[in-house]
Amino acid sequence: MIQTDILIIGAGPTGLFTVFEAGLLKLKCHLIDALPQPGGQCSEIYPKKPIYDIPGFPEVLAGDLVDNLMKQIESFEPGFTLGERAETIEKQDDDSFIVTTNKGTKHQAKVVAIAGGLGSFEPRKPQLENIEKFEDNGVEYIIRDPEIYRDKKVAIAGGGDSALDWSIFLADVAKEVTLIHRRNEFRGALDSVEKVEELKKLGKINLVTPAEVTALKGNEKLESITIKQNENEFDLALDHFIPLFGLSPKLGPIANWGLEIEKNAIKVDNTLDYQTNIPGIYAIGDVNTYPGKLKLILCGFHEATLMCQSAYKRIFPDKKYVMKYTTVSGVDGFDGTRKEAEKPVVKSIN
Repeated sequence: MIQTDILIIGAGPTGLFTVFEAGLLKLKCHLIDALPQPGGQCSEIYPKKPIYDIPGFPEVLAGDLVDNLMKQIESFEPGFTLGERAETIEKQDDDSFIVTTNKGTKHQAKVVAIAGGLGSFEPRKPQLENIEKFEDNGVEYIIRDPEIYRDKKVAIAGGGDSALDWSIFLADVAKEVTLIHRRNEFRGALDSVEKVEELKKLGKINLVTPAEVTALKGNEKLESITIKQNENEFDLALDHFIPLFGLSPKLGPIANWGLEIEKNAIKVDNTLDYQTNIPGIYAIGDVNTYPGKLKLILCGFHEATLMCQSAYKRIFPDKKYVMKYTTVSGVDGFDGTRKEAEKPVVKSIN
């Protein structure tokens, strides 16, 4: 049994920042995430994409933001259960909760903070015969490591930002990049569309529109795809096919926990502390909903801060906490480290 003060379900940016705010209150945190590494979507889906609305960072790559958050919470020594999905929750007689994962790992805490982003994701798969046969054998729905495509023949299908951005990125990595879209018009950023057009003229991207993939061919591994363009069909030899048609978010098992759900999100009390209809269970970040909700990372940071104040009162109902600014009080890590501003003597008074 893993025991902690606050059990955080979801190790994306909001969940990670919760560790810092809880640490300032001397509260220990443990995080559960179905992904094999912390960072949520920022690590799994778009680590190389820049984010522009994080205060103090005119521009920061999603992966770098996660690295910075991990460094920020290092001294608070959070625990992680990664590669496992929170499956069930049980309320105990002492008002604590026991959360069990799909692999049977049990966690106990007085407070549960659901920071699961948009939930668990499933890729939108094209309706192609035998596509499951080639999954991880030439067909990928998410690009995790661009280096596996170095000097390979790659085809990307899709018309949004991800298809455009990865086509541009892989143009300097892969031996050959083909972008296939069922329309001539793309739904991505204008500068990305113009960049693809430029790379097409330079011969670094093969653009096939309007067209769609109709078949996958190969023995144990994918060897080629069939493309239908207008009334003509032709085969394209390749090593990898990456259909980027987006992801479908789902709450997963959390939807069965008795929480009040609205449009695939968890309703919370935004007038106070982002608590759900079950006392002791909070929802913060993109996973929650309330009037005026904005699905932004910076909003998740704000929600985490207020949630931790409420969690402290629940865990220590007889203690009074007086908030102090970190610029004045510094930061004391659980590992014995201390960060505080230097106070040099500027002038002595005799």
